Amino acid sequence: MTYLLLGTNLGDRIQMLHRAINLIAERVGTVVLQSSLYETAPWGVTDQPAYLNQVLVVETQLKPEELLVQTQAIEQELGRVRLEKWGARVIDIDILYYDQLILQTDTLTIPHPYLHQRRFTLVPLAEIAPDFVHPILHKTTVELLADCEDGSEVILFSSNE
Repeated sequence: MTYLLLGTNLGDRIQMLHRAINLIAERVGTVVLQSSLYETAPWGVTDQPAYLNQVLVVETQLKPEELLVQTQAIEQELGRVRLEKWGARVIDIDILYYDQLILQTDTLTIPHPYLHQRRFTLVPLAEIAPDFVHPILHKTTVELLADCEDGSEVILFSSNE
């Protein structure tokens, strides 16, 4: 199973997540599980709007590099423009885990190198994969969340507000 993190903080955030999930289902594989939506404080560059984040579990036949090509193509198709690292974006799709694979190339690092440092990743991941064990750190998602020093706000999002 592959774990993907979706994030958006520009435009119609809910619609953008739905569009990304539909394209992932078409081009990447079966979306097996989706976390709730979480409204999260920006990380890295903090002077920007709040994000909506969601974690997906996806069953894919794509190899990791092919998965990266597809997720980046989806981002581009949905209007992603890379202007600054950690800057505002209409959509971001990060590969968190690819089964228990450990991979480091010039273009791709799995598991995601910042996964264990980010509450906006760990909270939705803990909702749907609390016992998944990080293949390098050998801790479950719940343990990583308990150890995480990131104090950023992560709030369960309700579209009824």
